[in-house]
Amino acid sequence: MKKIILFEGDIETQGYFSRQMKQALEKMGHDVYLYNLKTPFKSSSEMLHFIEKGNTVVLSFNFHGFSQEAEFMDAGGTYLWDDLDIPVCNILADHPYYYYKLLAQRPKHYYQLSIDLGHEAFMKRFFPEIALGPFLPLGGTCLGDAVRASEDCRCSEISDETFRLGPEDENYRAAMQKSEEKFVLANCRKPIREREIEVLFTGNYASPARFEPYITRLGEEYTAFYYEMIEDLLMHPEQTVEAVVERYLRREIPQVTEEELKETMQNITFIDLYVRYQARGEVVKALVDNGVRVHVFGDKWNELHVTHPENLINGDSLFSEECLVATADSKICLNVLPWFRGGPHDRIFNTMLGGSVCLTDSNSWLDGILKDGENAVIYNLTQPDRLPELVKGLLTDEERLQCIADRGFEMAQDHTWAKRMEVFHAWVEGI
Repeated sequence: MKKIILFEGDIETQGYFSRQMKQALEKMGHDVYLYNLKTPFKSSSEMLHFIEKGNTVVLSFNFHGFSQEAEFMDAGGTYLWDDLDIPVCNILADHPYYYYKLLAQRPKHYYQLSIDLGHEAFMKRFFPEIALGPFLPLGGTCLGDAVRASEDCRCSEISDETFRLGPEDENYRAAMQKSEEKFVLANCRKPIREREIEVLFTGNYASPARFEPYITRLGEEYTAFYYEMIEDLLMHPEQTVEAVVERYLRREIPQVTEEELKETMQNITFIDLYVRYQARGEVVKALVDNGVRVHVFGDKWNELHVTHPENLINGDSLFSEECLVATADSKICLNVLPWFRGGPHDRIFNTMLGGSVCLTDSNSWLDGILKDGENAVIYNLTQPDRLPELVKGLLTDEERLQCIADRGFEMAQDHTWAKRMEVFHAWVEGI
C-alpha cells in the first residue's frame, strides 16, 4: 500500500476535502500524513520521518506543496519531491487556464487529476506532455463523516476554558447545546417538515462590476468584443468559456494558431468569473425579489442589489463543516454551477447527503445521474424568472420534497469522497 501525503492549512475547503480523503484512504489501509501548511517546521520534520522512499505519493489540490514554497525546495530550487523521486498527484479544483505558470514549474513526476471532463479535454489538447490521472469528480460528505474526520462532535466546539466554567455558566450551556445539536444532526436526518431553513445557498458572490476594469482596459472595441462573448455564454450556458472564446477569436483572426489559442486562454479568467457571479446573482435575486427567503452563507453577498433585501438572509462565511450543519437543517439547497460543463460541484452531493432537496442547473455529465423530480429538481439557468413559482410550489408539498430528498440521499452514496478514493486507490497502486 502506498503511503499518502495530503495538505491542510491554506484554503479551508481544500483542507476539509483532504480530511475526508484521509479518513477514506486510512480505511483502505493506506498510511496517510496530513501536512499542515500553517506549521511548516513541525510538519516538515514529521513528514520526513513518514516518507518511505519508493512507496510514497503526494495528493494535493491546486498545487499546494509544489507552488515553489520554500519548505519544499532546496537551495538550488529543486523540489523535495524530485530529490526523493516522489510522484505528485494534483487535483485542480478550477480550470487549468488559471494555472499556466505553475504547470510550467511542475515537479518531474507530476500527474494531474481533473474534476471536469472539459478540463481533462483541455489538458489533452493544450498540454499533451502532462500525464493525467483518473477523472475524479468532486465528492460529497455526510455531516457525520465530517465530524468524525475532525474532532469528536460533542467536544469540537468546546474549549478547555468553557469546560472550566461549569454547567451553571451561560456560555457553558450554550456551547453544550450547540454541540448537542450538531451531534443530533450528524447522526440522523431531520425530516423535511422539521427543518428551519426553507432555501439555502452556500457559496461566495462578487459583483460582476469588479471585473469591468479587465473588460474595458483595452478600449471600446475590445470591450464590445468581451461583452459579446459574455452575453453568448449567459444566453447559452451549456457552452464552455474556452469554446466560446475560441469561436469568437477565430471569427476575428481565422489564421490563429494552436499555440496562440493556448496562450490566449490564460488571459480569459475574468470572463469565467464574470459569468459565474452574474448567473449566481440573477438566480438568487429572482427568488428573493419574488417573495422567497434565501439564506446565503459566503463572502460579499452585500454586493448583490435586490429590491427586497428582507428576503436575503446573509449569514456571512462559514467553514465547510458549518455549511453541512446548515444544509442538514434546510428543506431546499440551491446550486448554481461554476462554469463546469462536464462534471459536478460538491454542493450537489453535500445537499443530498444532508437530506435536503437539491435545486440545481445541470450539464451533460450531471444529466447522466440527476433525474428531475425524482432525486433532484433541475432548473434552466436562462429562465431564472420561473424559479420563484417552482420553489413556492415545492415548499407547499413537503411529502414530495421528502420523497425527492430520500432518493437523492440514496443516489449520493455513490458520490462521496470515500467512493472517489476507491478510484484513486485503484490507480495510484499502479504508478
